[in-house]
Amino acid sequence: MSIARTGLLLAALTGLFLAIGYMVGGQGGMMIALLVAVAMNGFAYWNSDRMVLSMYGAQPVDRTSAPGLVSIVERLSARAGIPMPAVYVIDEAQPNAFATGRDPQHASVAATTGLLDLLSPQEVEGVMAHELAHVKNRDTLIMTITATFAGAIGMLANFGMLFGATRNDDGEGGHPFGFVGGIIAAIVAPLAAMLVQMAISRTREYAADQEGARICGNPLWLANALERLEQGAQHIPNAAAQSHPATAHLFIVNPLAGGSGDNLFSTHPAMANRVGALRALAASMGMTWDVRAQQQPSPQQPQTGSGPWGGAPRRRGPWG
Repeated sequence: MSIARTGLLLAALTGLFLAIGYMVGGQGGMMIALLVAVAMNGFAYWNSDRMVLSMYGAQPVDRTSAPGLVSIVERLSARAGIPMPAVYVIDEAQPNAFATGRDPQHASVAATTGLLDLLSPQEVEGVMAHELAHVKNRDTLIMTITATFAGAIGMLANFGMLFGATRNDDGEGGHPFGFVGGIIAAIVAPLAAMLVQMAISRTREYAADQEGARICGNPLWLANALERLEQGAQHIPNAAAQSHPATAHLFIVNPLAGGSGDNLFSTHPAMANRVGALRALAASMGMTWDVRAQQQPSPQQPQTGSGPWGGAPRRRGPWG
């Protein structure tokens, strides 16, 4: 059902983009809009992962610098039946994580140092399983396409308003709907595109929660992690995310300040709904106890190989 809904929403977003092109320049404008969409999505397809990782200063890690994290991702990748993605760590106090890449063969997963310091090994496993579910379901490509379309619609709508203003009194020039139509397009179209983009994002988050819970084998690990991540994200600002709000939908929890409701303007489902669904899944699997791990990595006591993660010490915690 979520796949069908995602397909319908993507179709709606594409139709909206073409409609704005028609409003700007008639049939010719619609064809130009189509060509622009193909070009922009082609660029995003090949370059979006590197761009996002660079935005957040993500650094690649391996078995030497972060053996615990890399081992978790390797084990979960095998369980999910996908190639091992590249693993990155972001030196960021806000606990969060995301996945990116055009397909499972060219994917990357990234976790912040704040997440690695805050969560237990089991909770980290739940989070990484969620991100690998995004990779397995090709959500990273879907969200890249929707973000590209949403941005292009806003650009076209603004151009349409300016183009409409050139329409003369004889009705010559400008786009078919004139200045008023241009204003309507500039206001309504970006809003509609944003709503569709956010609806797709929420749909894919629910699906990744469910698939991730199955990959790691225990929905409660992810449920507990989500609760703790939301609390951390609400109290610790993420300056890079504030500078690039269009990337907020990539993260496992919203890195921006916002309300807790599952509403039209939210990039993520309400946390209570996500956790409730995971706990219901755990109950259906016969898991009714709290499995939060007892051992937590401590940023005040970095490990050097004997702790749950291993690896050389770093400025914040044991992950390298």
